[in-house]
Amino acid sequence: MKFALIAHSDKYTTTPPLKRVIKWCEKNDTTFTGTTSLFDSAGIRPETGRMATNSEKEAIEAADIAIVIGGDGTILRTAQLVQNTSVPLLGINCGRLGFMANIPEDRIEESLNAVRDGAYQIDSRSMLEASANNGKHFLALNEFLFTKKDTTSLITLTVNYGDHFVNRYWADGLIVSTPTGSTAYNLSSGGPIVMPGTPVMVVTPINPHTLTTRSLVLPSDQPLTVRIEEESDHALFSNDGKIMEIKKRPLEVVVRQSEKSVNLIQLQGQNYFDTLRTKLMWGMDTRK
Repeated sequence: MKFALIAHSDKYTTTPPLKRVIKWCEKNDTTFTGTTSLFDSAGIRPETGRMATNSEKEAIEAADIAIVIGGDGTILRTAQLVQNTSVPLLGINCGRLGFMANIPEDRIEESLNAVRDGAYQIDSRSMLEASANNGKHFLALNEFLFTKKDTTSLITLTVNYGDHFVNRYWADGLIVSTPTGSTAYNLSSGGPIVMPGTPVMVVTPINPHTLTTRSLVLPSDQPLTVRIEEESDHALFSNDGKIMEIKKRPLEVVVRQSEKSVNLIQLQGQNYFDTLRTKLMWGMDTRK
């Protein structure tokens, strides 16, 4: 078994958990790879069982499992790197919430033992893909975001689902979310929680200028077309937080279910509803 070590060393204090993972690997004769810059930032010298690479993509391609140290943002970034592989991700949380990176630091060795022993399941998370009329293509594990930029004015978005006109939104923006992303920006904007694995996409307006406009949960077997009419400097489009500069007006993006997915490692005893209760305090009654 070979691990790829992925960490966001600029944002989180990842060196202590990274060194714990490396110590476990050395103790268990497990080969691991990582970028030269990652090893340098942690003060780690390449030795037997370690292979330094020039990029995270190279490290992942040489590994059986990717150990991702950081937060959910690091998981999202790594998801873009594993999209053409079957390498599963084990997320060690150094961030705040940790919905996907859900292994706490005090369970690192226990979790690695479980992975070594095969005591885990694969939680396959579907992705959405988008094609823009500027010729660019995108993938998202969480969401696509259409929103206003550098302006206090609302923007206008026209949405069609398959051959049907859905609505013309006047709002701060619009979120097209996967079930995985339903607990992210979608939830903060009043959208519903959707269990991963459900073949749907969620369309949630951000601060719409009407009381009657609400989220839609749509089967993901039909394309969703979103059109922004605003000037290019008034709106932006992003996939999982990665912003695309809009140079073509109007921007039209077609969102579909992708054939690609991301495999997350789920340890025994973990399940989605436990995560909801522990991370979001879902269902907690503070009156007791």
